[in-house]
Amino acid sequence: MRTRFAYNPRKPFDIPDLRDALFSYLIAKHEGGEFILRIEDCNQENYDFDNEENLYKLLDLFHLVYDEGPKKEKEGNSYIQSERLELYKKYAEKLIRKGVAYYCFCSKEELNYKRLDATSKKETYQYDKTHRNFPKDEAMRKIELGEKYVIRFAIPISEGQTSFHDLVYGDITTPNSSLEDNILIKSNGIPTYNFASVLDDTLMNIDIAIRNNAFLSSTPKYIKLYESLGMSVPDFLHLPSIVGLNEKGDTLTDLLEQGFLPEAILNYVAFLGWSPKTNQEFFSLEELIRIFDYKNIVKRPAHFELAKLKWYNHHYIMKMSEEQYLKWIRPFLEKFYNLEGYSEDWIKELLLAYKNKISFGTEIVYFVHSFFVDLIELNENAVTYLKGEESIPNTLLQFKEAVKNCTVWTKEGIQNMLEDLKEKCSVSKDLVYMPIRVSLTGTKIGINLVDTLYLLGKEKILNRMEEII
Repeated sequence: MRTRFAYNPRKPFDIPDLRDALFSYLIAKHEGGEFILRIEDCNQENYDFDNEENLYKLLDLFHLVYDEGPKKEKEGNSYIQSERLELYKKYAEKLIRKGVAYYCFCSKEELNYKRLDATSKKETYQYDKTHRNFPKDEAMRKIELGEKYVIRFAIPISEGQTSFHDLVYGDITTPNSSLEDNILIKSNGIPTYNFASVLDDTLMNIDIAIRNNAFLSSTPKYIKLYESLGMSVPDFLHLPSIVGLNEKGDTLTDLLEQGFLPEAILNYVAFLGWSPKTNQEFFSLEELIRIFDYKNIVKRPAHFELAKLKWYNHHYIMKMSEEQYLKWIRPFLEKFYNLEGYSEDWIKELLLAYKNKISFGTEIVYFVHSFFVDLIELNENAVTYLKGEESIPNTLLQFKEAVKNCTVWTKEGIQNMLEDLKEKCSVSKDLVYMPIRVSLTGTKIGINLVDTLYLLGKEKILNRMEEII
């Protein structure tokens, strides 16, 4: 089994690309086969070197190791389309000699006029095959005179229909009358995507051509090309589209920079269009290879949900050892806060206190903000809460005095202080703990209050209480 991931460097490697690469990799490796990487960079006008270089880094990061491709050439073959231009031209000329391709000299202006004319008549535009039966000697004369031309594929038959079986979408039938004579080689000598991908898939011995379902309607054209070239037709597998990638921060690079773990992203992406036969939701790459079955890929669009990715990421954060977690999370803290003056023990305790709270790396910045500022500004909700119970002003006043008089500033000492305060105020635990938390942090949620007070320290606590009382 040989599959391939074909990447166009015009745009950054993103979540849909990762899903396509992952599925191609899993299908091949599940069968003990080979995963091929191909760079589709024929359009050098929009080529981005950084995108291509980043691709290799990301494939390595996600452990999607390709068997053949750029930097892993086999028998001198190139896996970069811009290095195969002569090959495409050779096969196009071969099709001309067979009578199933031809030189077309229609200018862009002529084609645009015909397209506008069809639109005005409310007709579907289709190239009218102007030069399909143009005499070859006359065509060669025009070429010798320097006229611009493209090479078009002559659809062998306009009657009947073309059918194929897609491994996800089932049997597809298209009337041949809807297939037009598409361009194979453009006027600048560059092959079209359709032509180059057909040739590459065949010459690279690809068993299953995997691509996005946007190309379903183009597949009959591919089949006609395979047949005209005398080449075997691979199996086709079209993947469902991914919707919901409109929120800010959904790009793969952004997610990684925000502290989403590669193993969490990969695990979640595996479920974008596929599901196992069991209820298991967490898989290592090795487990995915073992159980992945393309028959469980679905037709319906896959919905990307950032909340679900956070859930996956939280799971993998919780699996980290303390040492792994601290090494991973600390750079996110250092990027936003000056840690000078804080002891290593304090920093460690602060970060560990939030290990079971955060769902991605940069989230730590927002959680710990109150520990790095002298004073906080209470929002309207916090102010309203602190004015909502008659007992709260007295509780906060008693708390301030208790902090002043606390001589043993340890977690045990703080716990004892809070217990004494509850007895002294004669109110419920919630009406002691919650007003203290809100007045010091501005929020009702957070880590254990004892840990919060210990990490804030007496000085910060007393300064903030002075502002409130």
